[in-house]
Amino acid sequence: MKHAMYTSVLLLLGILPYPAKAQELTASEIVKKANDQFSGEKSSRSTMSMTIVRPTWERTIEFKSWTLGDDYALTLITAPASEKGQTFLKRMNEMWSWNPTINRLIKLPPSMMSQGWMGSDYTNDDILNESSVVDDYTHVITGEESVGDRTCYRIKLTAKENAAVVWGHQVRWIDKTDFLFLKAEMYDVDGYLVRTELGKDIRTMDGRLIPTLLELIPAEEEGYKTIVEIREIEYNISISESFFSQQNMKRVR
Repeated sequence: MKHAMYTSVLLLLGILPYPAKAQELTASEIVKKANDQFSGEKSSRSTMSMTIVRPTWERTIEFKSWTLGDDYALTLITAPASEKGQTFLKRMNEMWSWNPTINRLIKLPPSMMSQGWMGSDYTNDDILNESSVVDDYTHVITGEESVGDRTCYRIKLTAKENAAVVWGHQVRWIDKTDFLFLKAEMYDVDGYLVRTELGKDIRTMDGRLIPTLLELIPAEEEGYKTIVEIREIEYNISISESFFSQQNMKRVR
């Protein structure tokens, strides 16, 4: 999963762009470096768990994900037993889900991209990476702030006109030293904060320093949150476009 998968503050919206020296990176370059740092430039294979927390219950889903660039992604549910074997595929601009229990392949329309994935606070768009923080938004540095003990760029991402994105704008905090996404806030088209995401438990995996624990907190649902743990990840694996097929959705393990 790329996330693919990050968030900021209404009070900051009126602040003028942070003055950058000529030799410094642009906002777009910073966002791309952070995106590459987390997602891998070419491809990835990962094993993750997702815990959905609600005021009166919680449950954990385990899954594997494969990606190839920004255009291909395949996710396989491995636990719990009741949902094991379900798969989700992104191939270019098409999204599909396969449920072995009912032996049904469903194409997901764009209207479903904002719906919760597997009952979590993450959307189908988050998991399938339909939109791109690099290509679908304009980027402006609005200042610097600390997240924990790390100094971060604070960058506002505004959705481009006609971009197929869920969020009107985002604000992301990116570590200045290692280019890590450490905090993000997502806003709807009317400018209301919808959710905050935090990157925690920074570790080196497959030679990359990344946050391995992602905590997503909805803004207006008290006691709700979703926690994703990256257990294993490999970057720039050998994988072809043919892996991301409807046929493979039914047999991948």
